[in-house]
Amino acid sequence: MALQNEQKQEIIGKFRKHEKDTGSSEVQIALLSERITYLTGHMKSHVKDFNTRRGLIKMVNQRRRLLDYLKSRNVDKYKEILISLNLRK
Repeated sequence: MALQNEQKQEIIGKFRKHEKDTGSSEVQIALLSERITYLTGHMKSHVKDFNTRRGLIKMVNQRRRLLDYLKSRNVDKYKEILISLNLRK
């Protein structure tokens, strides 16, 4: 299930840099985190859903790459994102 439009707009509004920002690394990380949270719950009840597991692993890896990119560009923003999304590093 994809994120509902209202949820997506709320996340984009919270993490965007400027009015028309929808694709910055901060926004992408936040959207991936929300999707990962949803799929983690799905996997708890559907243990043998290997296609979803593969997609979940790809999303986690994509988020990790985006976090590494953000850390190399702006450490303060990286730390802020980790705290606001309750991610551990």
